[in-house]
Amino acid sequence: MPHFDEKRAYAAQEDIFFDDGREEELVEFVKSKPNVQGSPSAVLKAIDEFGRTKKYLMNVGEDKGRIVTDLIHEAKPEIMLELGGYCGYSTILFANAQRAAGGKRYYSLERSPKFAKVIKTLVGIAGLSDFVEMVVGPSNEGIRILLVAGKVKKIDMMFLDHYKPAYTTDLKLCESLGLIQKGTILAADNVIKPGNPPYLEYVRSSVEEKRKRVAEEQRKKDTEGFSDRAAKQYGDVEELSMEVKGNPEIVYESRLVNSFEPTGVPDGIEITRCVEVPA
Repeated sequence: MPHFDEKRAYAAQEDIFFDDGREEELVEFVKSKPNVQGSPSAVLKAIDEFGRTKKYLMNVGEDKGRIVTDLIHEAKPEIMLELGGYCGYSTILFANAQRAAGGKRYYSLERSPKFAKVIKTLVGIAGLSDFVEMVVGPSNEGIRILLVAGKVKKIDMMFLDHYKPAYTTDLKLCESLGLIQKGTILAADNVIKPGNPPYLEYVRSSVEEKRKRVAEEQRKKDTEGFSDRAAKQYGDVEELSMEVKGNPEIVYESRLVNSFEPTGVPDGIEITRCVEVPA
């Protein structure tokens, strides 16, 4: 298990830890800092300072963030999506890494118009507005919008950090739309805290196991496999489509990389690579 530096720990997570005014406070805090304009690293440093000294923020954080930025430097994705941007920490961190690696476009899909406004503001301060495109609304709708507009024909890398039961649903949608191709890399956050058993089961299953589930037409509720608290952790339970079956023929290789939440609580990123998509 990697080591966590307690000196860098965020404030403890409260019972109510988002959408209570802290996001707007964060924007003003970042704006108050010198030399943040046009500097992604300075904006990220300010966000981390707020999370440590003011109030907890549900960001990916430095430790887990480094896992994904290392992947970006290695894979050099041209097109990258994130599902769930919250206040833009991951947006700024990953878009900056992708731009440095020669990428073309970073799409941030955020359901909340309020959080999308925060992301857009902080991305602008960081100097990444010309590289990042916001798509506001439900993630499944955003994915379809990008495809229909011809902006995304293949996902090179995708970071999943939105409504936890939607991880599997949205991955299956991307499969069905042909957006998951050989070489696509998925990085899924919070697979330990709060956990995501259905997603881990899906990306770790063999083709035969997935075929069997489709043949048996298993229909589970989106929130099955989650505690009630985990299903509602980031807001109300969403009704997700159960009609999209995905492509069970796709072959993945998947592994867990252990790490920490910004508070120091153990968590991990599931790294999944598409190694085969049968014609």
